[in-house]
Amino acid sequence: MRRLVSAALALFGAILSPALAQQPQRSECLAMANAAPRIMPVVFRQAAAAAEVEITYAGHSTYFIDTPAGLRIATDYSGAYQVGRLPDVVTMNRAHSTHYSLYPDKRIPHVLHGWADDGKPAIVSERISDTFIRNVTTDIRRYFGDDAGSDMIRDGNSIFIFEAAGLCIGHLGHLHHKLDDSHFAQIGRLDIVMVPIDGTYTMSLDGISEITKRLRASVVLPMHRFATPLDDFMRRIGQQFEIDRRLERSFRMSRDALPPKPTVIILDGV
Repeated sequence: MRRLVSAALALFGAILSPALAQQPQRSECLAMANAAPRIMPVVFRQAAAAAEVEITYAGHSTYFIDTPAGLRIATDYSGAYQVGRLPDVVTMNRAHSTHYSLYPDKRIPHVLHGWADDGKPAIVSERISDTFIRNVTTDIRRYFGDDAGSDMIRDGNSIFIFEAAGLCIGHLGHLHHKLDDSHFAQIGRLDIVMVPIDGTYTMSLDGISEITKRLRASVVLPMHRFATPLDDFMRRIGQQFEIDRRLERSFRMSRDALPPKPTVIILDGV
């Protein structure tokens, strides 16, 4: 009887496995955001060294993320801002040419667009090395050369989310409008978030400040910061955030080292 049961289970598993393989990758950040809080027992043991990512501000809206496995990611990559070696993965948004390149270096193996060319939303959900990368689409304003019609291009921009070393890292891209509840639900929990603070080319300072406060990430990294005094942004997000100005353009962060109070980290750069 046991042999029959074992054989049946093995057959069931063989049938089920291909279906499971076709399912989308699982986001740990979404799972943690949606999970009910649990009481965990306290266990005293020698802690292993926490995995870290290194984040470097290259300029404009480009940050480099280096993961524990050696994967290098560049956000809103146009090729104009390069620090160190070429990235292995680049993400792009289509607002204008400082946020993407249609001719990236051919040695970059993974080029991820935040838009689709067929009018449908871009769908990014893939694991590359030790990092899971996904996107949440938003709309962007039309610019010269775009087809006539609505003032907005639906799903023309993407918020990219990178899950590595137990951290949830979000890049808001060239954001042009407020986020609704469905956006926040798709984003889930963020530990580190990169936000545009120009106040004009993307969205108003009041608007981006409200989004920053609602996301309440442990670390906020301003970008697109050429047009806005940082003090204006800090006044709007309020005293619930600390500010940490650094002379370096890079820092390392692990899940265990996240600041206890949400902190805006200003790295050296333009």
